[in-house]
Amino acid sequence: MVFRRVLITGASSGVGRALALALAAPGVTLFLGGRDAARLEETVRECQSRGGQALPHALSVTDAAAMQDWIGGAGPLDLVIANAGISGGTSETMESEAQTRAIFATNLDGMLNTVLPAMAVMAAQPVGESGLRGQIAVVASVAAFLPGPSAPAYCASKAAADYWVVGAAPSARAQRIALTSLCPGFITSPMTATNDFPMPGIMSAERAAGLMLRGIRAKRTRVIFPLWVGTAARLVALLPVSWREAAARRLPAKKALLA
Repeated sequence: MVFRRVLITGASSGVGRALALALAAPGVTLFLGGRDAARLEETVRECQSRGGQALPHALSVTDAAAMQDWIGGAGPLDLVIANAGISGGTSETMESEAQTRAIFATNLDGMLNTVLPAMAVMAAQPVGESGLRGQIAVVASVAAFLPGPSAPAYCASKAAADYWVVGAAPSARAQRIALTSLCPGFITSPMTATNDFPMPGIMSAERAAGLMLRGIRAKRTRVIFPLWVGTAARLVALLPVSWREAAARRLPAKKALLA
């Protein structure tokens, strides 16, 4: 399946950039959003070198009005990927209020600021050859399945994003819009660069992007990879809280990325 008109948030680095490059091809128009205008331009140049048309837009997903204007003005869209997200980490102290609110504002509100306008756009589009008006994917995480004490706001925000997508998917499908929650494990990116603890199953952003697109093209509601990491997270989450807390105290804390 070829997506001709695609909008991606968080496209300036990491998996967002990898998704843009994987989709770039002649006849494809990419609407790429990100906060870092300079890095976003680098992504644009690489997409154009692959024959795709790439249109950058520097903005934050936390700005609901700006997101509405951008998405509403993009025209018809085959695929929207809500990828923008941030992490924090506690560095062995409680997350600050500012840090917690920033993570939820980006990972949850920012996701809704992307998905809801996209659904409105797609609802007005005709049904295509695929039987759909459009597809929307949200990048959640396997962290959604396990409340981690070293990054509670990140885990909780991704859990809320994943549950919302999975819960809303049947109603969206009735409107001929496919929703997909993408739940990857560790991916090589600026977000994981400061981690000094083992990251089981870590993979490149390019490989992760390929697995995400495979799941999106299959119109799956939830895509989990590596599957064994997701399964392990679910099993650990079933343990008594006291056991998990005792185990967590033996593990190194995630370094704080936000003040």
